[in-house]
Order: sequence, then structure tokens, then C-alpha cells
Amino acid sequence: MRIHWFPGHMTKAIRMMREEAKNVDSVIYVLDSRAPRSCLNDSFEEVIRGKTRLYVLNKADLVARTEVLKWAEYFAGLGMECIYTDSLSKKDSASIVKKLLKVNSGVIERYRAKGVRKTVRAMVIGVPNSGKSTLINSLAPVKRAVTGNRPGVTRGKQWVSIGAGVELLDSPGVLYPDFSDEEKALRLALIGSVRDEVVDITELAREGYKLFSKIFPEALEERYGELHENADGALEAIAVKRGLMLKGGVPDVERAAKTLVTDYRKGYLGKKPLEEPK
Repeated sequence: MRIHWFPGHMTKAIRMMREEAKNVDSVIYVLDSRAPRSCLNDSFEEVIRGKTRLYVLNKADLVARTEVLKWAEYFAGLGMECIYTDSLSKKDSASIVKKLLKVNSGVIERYRAKGVRKTVRAMVIGVPNSGKSTLINSLAPVKRAVTGNRPGVTRGKQWVSIGAGVELLDSPGVLYPDFSDEEKALRLALIGSVRDEVVDITELAREGYKLFSKIFPEALEERYGELHENADGALEAIAVKRGLMLKGGVPDVERAAKTLVTDYRKGYLGKKPLEEPK
């Protein structure tokens, strides 16, 4: 499916990130555990080149622990520091800060040798709706960053002190200026990183059903009944099963499409990610 959505504030966000990069020691790169590779934005590479990184696999509660561990091991194999968390729970806050300080141990020691206590400054980056602001709030003693379960909530920069000699810069979520990779665009739309208002929800559900049928067919069958080779037939069957009917007994395919996408996002279709590390 084709998606064209790169609003002006994202261009401004990249510009802001480029300007602020010189003021930070490292980067916290937030990825949605359901599609970590698709959340890696090539637009960031030029901006954060040379910065130490901590990859955070967020929303890990929506993916089975064994699957999250595969991705954590993948990044470790690349020599990257990585940690997984459900930032809404705050239970991993201390571990994340500890990891961040480890990533910055070199610069901390250099300042310590001069008798100076270094304040570590890190920029938090990621695609829209990956949970950057929620992660910051989980680390801060009180809520500081504006959050919302939809893309595009954070627009400007927000510096937040979380104690322990650490300051974080929240940044707006940024997508790709060119969605030439349609499979990646599909996965990002399914996890909610693209505004639903700019997506044909029925087409998204059709393509999503095809993808889900390959990854977790058992979960689909358990929730909706018999699997269908034809995605349109599947949406009609979901509408009938859920009583989503128009006048004259016609299945409401659009409402069925919204139901399928919402069920996936809420974790009702199992806990397998949409992609595997390779």
C-alpha cells in the first residue's frame, strides 16, 4: 500500500535534531517492539552519526518475551547497547538509567579526571507513537513530557531533568520522507506510527490480514473463526461475526476493518512481532 505523509513539522524536527545533536552526548533510540527494524529511520543516521546509542525496545508487553529477546540479542550482536521495556509500567526505569550511564561512561570518566561531575545529556528519538515521551515520563520523578497514544503529539523540543545527573531531550517523531518500501510502510501504519486519518483503513486492514495470516494464523482463527484466503471475504466474515451490519443485512466492511486493526494494536491477536531479526 502507498502512504504519503511527511508533514512540515517533521522537516522542522529533523532540522532541530541536527542543531541539538552537537549539545548531546548520546542518543536513546526508541523502537516499537512489534516492528523494530521498520522503526529504524534512515533519516536519523546523518544527524546522530558519531553519537553513542542506547536502543530501547519499547511496548515490550505487546510481544512475547522470547521474541523481544531475539531482537535484544540482534542489537547486542551488532555491538549495540539495548534494553527492552514497557515504559508505562516504570518498572525498568533504574535499569534504563544504568544502561544510559554505561553508554556514556567514557565521557563521564573524562570529566571526572578533571574533577568535574558530568551531566549526561541524551536526545530521545524515534518514529511517531513509539513511546518516546512516555519513556521520558517513566524516568522522570514527575510527568514532564506531553504524551498521547497517537502519532504527532510532540512537536517541539522538551528538555527534561530526570535526576542522577541526566537530562533528556524529547524530540518529535519523524517518519521517512519517501515511503518507497511499502512493506515497511504497512508495518508502521499497523502499529499506529502513521495517522489513521491519512490511511485508507479498509486497505490497511486488507493488507494487514494478509500479513497476519502468514505470521499468526492461529490467533486470527481463534478470534474470528475460519481463515480466508481472500482478505475482502475475511473482513465480511468479521463483520457478520461481530454483528457489524448495514441496512439490508450488508456487512459493514469499514467497521470490520477498524475492528481488525484495533484488535491487533491492543494485542488481542497474539504476541508475535511483525518482523524477525536477520
